[in-house]
Amino acid sequence: MATNNVAQVILVEEDGLPCGNRVQPFSTPTKQWEVDHGKKENSLTLGERLGVWRASVGELLGSAVLVFMLDTIVISSFETQTKMPNVLMSILIGITITILLLAVFPISGGHMNPVISFSAALVGLISLSRAFIYICAQCVGALLGALALQAVVSHTITQTFSLGGCTLTVIAPGPNGPVVTGIKTSQALWLEIICTFIFLFASIWLAYDHRQAKALGVLVVFPIIGTILGLLVFISTSLTGKKGYAGAGMNPARCLGPAMIRGGHLWDGHWVFWVGPAISCMAFYIYTKIIPSNHFHANGYRHDIFNVLRALI
Repeated sequence: MATNNVAQVILVEEDGLPCGNRVQPFSTPTKQWEVDHGKKENSLTLGERLGVWRASVGELLGSAVLVFMLDTIVISSFETQTKMPNVLMSILIGITITILLLAVFPISGGHMNPVISFSAALVGLISLSRAFIYICAQCVGALLGALALQAVVSHTITQTFSLGGCTLTVIAPGPNGPVVTGIKTSQALWLEIICTFIFLFASIWLAYDHRQAKALGVLVVFPIIGTILGLLVFISTSLTGKKGYAGAGMNPARCLGPAMIRGGHLWDGHWVFWVGPAISCMAFYIYTKIIPSNHFHANGYRHDIFNVLRALI
C-alpha cells in the first residue's frame, strides 16, 4: 500500500490544476505533466487556486514543530551529560525527521527545509513561485518554533545552549577569562556544502526520482532520509571535535529561527548556513543534468530552471 500511496497525487497543482494533474515533489510519472491548461482554466474553483497557500500552512506548522523538536533534542542531549551526546542527538533527530515527513507529506509534500524547496525548484519538480512561498512559510514556522521553545525553557538554558541554534563558535570561560571556541568559517562552509550535497544525493534523490519512490514507498524512503540526516549530524559534530560548533545545519530556516530570537553570536557566520546549502543545491542540479537521462527522468520536468530561463530569454 505504501508503494501506491507515493504515486498518488495529494494536492492541487501550483498553477491551479485539479488533483489528477498535480506533480508532487516526491513522485510523479512524466505523463502527468501532459495536461491541457486551456480546458481546465475556466473550471478552477477558489479552493484549487488557493492550494499552494494551504500547502504553505502545512510547511509553516511542520517547520515550527521541527525547530521546536530538534532544538529541544540538542539541548536535552547535552543537558543529560551523557558520554556521547552527539550519538543520542543524531538518533533522536533521525526519528523526529521521519515522523514529521510522514505527517506533513500528504499536506504539502513534506519539505520543511529551504534546501528541499530550492533544489526541487531547480530540478523542476515545483515552480519557483511555490518554492518562494514554501521557503517564506518555513522561515516563519522556524521563528514560531524558536519562540515556543524560548517560552518553555529557563533563561539560563537559553543562554547556555544558544536555544539549540546553529553556531560556529561560542564564548566559554577560560583560565584567563572568556575564550572563543569553535571552528573557522571556511571549515564550516565546506562542511555545510559537503553534508548538504550528501543529504540531497543519498536520500532526497530517492524521493525526487518517481521510479525509486514508487518502488520503495514512503515507509522506506522517509526513514532513509531521517537516517542520512542523523548520520550527517553525527559526522559533522564528531569530525571537528570542537566544542562550540553545533554541526552542519543543512536547513537554513532551522538556523534562522533561533538566531532571530536568541540573537548574539548566533548571527556570527550565519550566512554560512544559507550560502553552503545554496551551493549544494546548484551542484546537485548540475549533477542531475549531466548524468544519463535514463538514470533520472528521461523527459525532464516542466519547471526545470534551465528551461524557465531559456523561455524568458
